Amino acid sequence: MSIHLRATSSILASLVLCVAAASAFAQKAPAPAAAPAPGAAPAATTAALPTSTPAVTVGQRVVVLNSADASVSLIDPVTMEEVKRYSVGKEPHHLMPTPDNRTLIVANAASNDLMLVDPVSGELKTRIPKIVDPYQIGFSPDQKFFVATALRLDHVDIYQHTATPNGPEFKLLKRLGTPSTPSHMAFTDDNRWVFITLQGSNQIAAIDLVSQNVAWTLPVGLQPAGIFLTPDQKHLMVGIMGADYVEVIDWRTQKTVGRIVTGKGAHNLRGLGDKKHVLVSNRVTSSISIVDYTTMKVVDNIMIPGGPDCMEVTPDGKTLWTTTRFNRQVAVVDIASRKVIKTIKVGRSPHGIYFHDRASFY
Repeated sequence: MSIHLRATSSILASLVLCVAAASAFAQKAPAPAAAPAPGAAPAATTAALPTSTPAVTVGQRVVVLNSADASVSLIDPVTMEEVKRYSVGKEPHHLMPTPDNRTLIVANAASNDLMLVDPVSGELKTRIPKIVDPYQIGFSPDQKFFVATALRLDHVDIYQHTATPNGPEFKLLKRLGTPSTPSHMAFTDDNRWVFITLQGSNQIAAIDLVSQNVAWTLPVGLQPAGIFLTPDQKHLMVGIMGADYVEVIDWRTQKTVGRIVTGKGAHNLRGLGDKKHVLVSNRVTSSISIVDYTTMKVVDNIMIPGGPDCMEVTPDGKTLWTTTRFNRQVAVVDIASRKVIKTIKVGRSPHGIYFHDRASFY
């Protein structure tokens, strides 16, 4: 079977898996509520809009990638309304700022290029062509390496990164073939290791950035997606999208040491910014779990219709923004009340989301 057909098959399988289904549940439940019957739509919850909004940089826009529409939506974070939409390359999935925060990089997987965007206004500046299938992207903590996973083509590219006054420059150092469907990544603080989830082969891979080789692979649950390294560098937390849990791994001994049940379609992870909790988006259950990564336990859940995916948190830690892959919306959540306070219409299959003034990753 051709690479294109195999990748399409994998994407379709994920979409079939990720059907939104959930119902309302008690807000202070210590563990996830059971999923409702297949096809049932979760009930939306609403709360009064905050009487004030956190201070934001003048002209700041929330940047949302509409992966199925090949477009970017720009949202005013104060009025919470889409103010602009413009076309980009095919399949923009993920985005991240450069280490100096002067540029936002949007990765167009099917167009084989990177788009450099103003991180405050969200406006396009320029493009970097000939970056092959950049699905997920990341910088090593020392800024020396830029890594891109090629989900369609089963390889990981390691680039040398140079910061210039005109933006980042990349030189390909090594292309590593991997087992099927390399996806998300996490780096160790010492710049030695980058860990990659392999959705199609149900593994994670450890890449040694010194030797620039795959050092080992480890079997995990079905369709591993998001990956998070705890700040103490002891454990990897992996969203198991084909099931309902986060797998906890002692990467030094290469052993699974725990499972945290969060919800069906456990997909992406993002720190809350309080140095204690990590958010886990559960696409099928249509919820976001709040996990205490010091105890490895779920402390609460937030119901969000439409398959929540990528997440951002305001710098005051009060508001969560998340893309919802299946209903063409961004949901804004008041974290204190655990309720959706606003939904914003965007393009098809919204994926990555970013704003310049945001909480730290941990």
